[in-house]
Amino acid sequence: MFEGLFQPMHLVLILGIALLVFGPKKLPELGRGLGESIRGFKEAINERPDAIERESTEKKKPQT
Repeated sequence: MFEGLFQPMHLVLILGIALLVFGPKKLPELGRGLGESIRGFKEAINERPDAIERESTEKKKPQT
């Protein structure tokens, strides 16, 4: 179904449409924001197991 979705000509067409919609000045800001959000998402995923382990060890400790 999505076999030929990421062919070079399709990517050029998508980039051209994005350029028309957002303009050349706004496009780098959108790319930067998208990159930062993906980076933050990856960091949150990597930190999540550590947070779960800390919570489980804190619950096991008797409170004084």
